[in-house]
Amino acid sequence: MNRHYTWRGRLAVSFAAALGLGGCTSQQAAAPGAPTVPVTVAQVAKKSVPLEIEAIGSVMPYRTVSVEPQVTGQLLSVHFKEGQDVKNGDLLFPIDRAPFQAALDQALGKLAHDKAQAANSALILQRTQRLDAEKISSKEQLDQAQAASAQDQAAVRTDEAALEYARLQLNYCSVYSPVDGRTGSLLVHPGNLVKANDLPVLVVINQVTPVYVAYAIPERYLAEVRKYMAKGSLGVGAVIPDDPQHPEAGTLTFVDNTVDRATGTIQLKATFPNRNRRLWPGQFVNTIVRLAEQTNAIVVPSQAVETGQKGTFVYVLKADQTAEIRPVSVERNAGADAVVSSGLQPGETVVTDGQIMIFPGAHLQVKNSTPTPPAASK
Repeated sequence: MNRHYTWRGRLAVSFAAALGLGGCTSQQAAAPGAPTVPVTVAQVAKKSVPLEIEAIGSVMPYRTVSVEPQVTGQLLSVHFKEGQDVKNGDLLFPIDRAPFQAALDQALGKLAHDKAQAANSALILQRTQRLDAEKISSKEQLDQAQAASAQDQAAVRTDEAALEYARLQLNYCSVYSPVDGRTGSLLVHPGNLVKANDLPVLVVINQVTPVYVAYAIPERYLAEVRKYMAKGSLGVGAVIPDDPQHPEAGTLTFVDNTVDRATGTIQLKATFPNRNRRLWPGQFVNTIVRLAEQTNAIVVPSQAVETGQKGTFVYVLKADQTAEIRPVSVERNAGADAVVSSGLQPGETVVTDGQIMIFPGAHLQVKNSTPTPPAASK
């Protein structure tokens, strides 16, 4: 049997060793004349790393308003362009005022008529009361005069309410923006007959300064989030995938009152000023909630950690330039680092690249002249 491994054989041995956490022990010596395996290494470090929770979030408008007509009539014109920013109180749509002006004039006329009638009834009542005091008129005449006067006064109050309603209907012919925001697609065009409180709405306005970012975290983090929120506001970063170097800064402002039992998560919202409008409703972002700093954490680059049938492990570079497979327990990931709770000591050297080429007894050739410590977390 050929004593020399083929490269394919070496890869297979390496893969089997990784899965079983076997081989490459201190008792195995390098085979004479065995080729060296080029690898990149890094030092195990002890440092402070942020305690963070990462999740995928979606941007939501701070407010969404569906603008609907409150009267039925013909839409005369549109005073904005689709996608335009509008202010609270800006005129958006005028509706034909003619029928409502006519209704208002009619209400004014009816009120004037009934006021005159009420005044006449009041005079008749006064006259009847004098006659009654002089015992000239009957009790029945007095009762009729009182009823007629009360009826006419009630008619005046009804007319006043009708007049106020007519004024409101006329005012509703001018549709104003109820919020600062950005308009969406125009859903109804001039000339159409629009109906009060009917579909489609005229336009939808989204307030985008500020905005919300909604996301869900596993329920196991709920106690920590509530604890740190009680101490003060919690900062939240929103990382835009196309521009990860410039995250947006916001504040956690909402924790839902119920855990979703189907997913084991709880919904949170953060508020972002969004003055430069880099966050847009419907956009997906990566959210980062920084709770605290974990001091004296033992970390290695995440790419140093391998997974086998018996769990996670790393290749540790020994003094004789061979590799030892070391089982490790990874507590969590912090950026590009893995926080290790057991299995490694600061100052040891682990392989970060080239693991797949390592086989039992292989000599390792370090490609980077100085072992690279894990990068400081930002």
